[in-house]
Formats: sequence, structure tokens, C-alpha cells
Amino acid sequence: MASVIDYAALFTAFATLFVVIDPIGLTPIFVALTQGMAPQKRKAIALRACVIAFIILSLFGLMGDSVLGFAGISMPAFQIAGGALLFLTALEMLFELRGKRRSDKGEDDDRDPSVFPLAIPLISGPGAIASIILLTNEARENTWQFMGVFGAMFAVILAVVTLFMMAGVIERVLGKTGILMVSRLFGMLLAALAVQFILNGLTNFGIAIN
Repeated sequence: MASVIDYAALFTAFATLFVVIDPIGLTPIFVALTQGMAPQKRKAIALRACVIAFIILSLFGLMGDSVLGFAGISMPAFQIAGGALLFLTALEMLFELRGKRRSDKGEDDDRDPSVFPLAIPLISGPGAIASIILLTNEARENTWQFMGVFGAMFAVILAVVTLFMMAGVIERVLGKTGILMVSRLFGMLLAALAVQFILNGLTNFGIAIN
């Protein structure tokens, strides 16, 4: 069976998904989104976000962009909507809106960022969805290769959950001031990423962006 599987293509699939999903870049964002949470809650959020992201990417891998087409949604519209929602999260990180809400209520933060923005659009965002559709379409004629693409995706998601589980250690190393700095910095980067999602969506709609 070794001759049936193109290991170079599998490595390319892994490298593509690793770069697009970016587990290393997502970890500080996860730390900022879950700052102050109990370790057990943080681990549960990490696991839930990765499981949901894996299910979403698997659906698109198996069914292609017909998943969006079934709902009458185009990929550009998905990019714009994801970008707009991600921008709101970035504003919360930049201006510490969640921290202010916790102070006003005088209680723990009940927010659960596992579905949004972690699972989607951060882990299984437009880029990851487009990549998995492309990779599975190329491997669809070869069952082993097709399964290998899902194996590569699983390996990348496993890397994400492993790094997320280390968030407590990262938070202790950075301290309260460090976390605040990370939250502001990655809030800005997240805002830029959100704007890029929107611009990509507009470009794919055929609107020229100079």
C-alpha cells in the first residue's frame, strides 16, 4: 500500500493546514480569551473548541463547499461575516470589555469562547475550510490519500489542543501585566486579521480593493 500513498503530498497537506490554522499563533489568543478562568474550565474549553473545529473541517472535507451552498451561503459571504464577528471580539480584547463586565456584575465570567471565536473562525476559519476542501478534492480519487488528509488535519488539531492545554503555564510565566499586554497586542492582530477576512471576501465578490 506504500506505493498508493503519496507521502510528500501528505506532508504538504499537514504543512498547509499547520500554517493556515497556526497552532502557535493561536495559543496567545487562547490565553487572552480565557484569562482568569479556572484550569478545568480552560481545559474543557480547549477540548470542546478543537472537537467542534475538527467536526466542522471534516464536514467540509467530506462534502466540499456544498455545505455552504446548501444554506445558500457563498464563501465570500462567509469570509465577510466571520471577519465582522471576529472584529467585535478583537474590540473586546483591546478595550477589556469582558473584564469590565465581570467587575460590574461582581461574578465569574460565564462566557464560553469554545464555539465562537475559537472553533470558528479562528481554528476552522475560511482559510482552513478552503484548504481542506482543496486538499480533499485533490485526494478524492485515492481512498488512502483521502484518509491521509484527514489524518494530517487530526495531527494539526492535536497540536492546537496540546498547546492550548499549556495555557496555564504560559499565563503564569507572563503574569498579570504580561497577559494584559498580550491581550492588547493580539487584540490588534485579531482586528487586522478580521479586516483581512472582510477584504478577501469583498475581493472574491469581485469588488476591487486597491
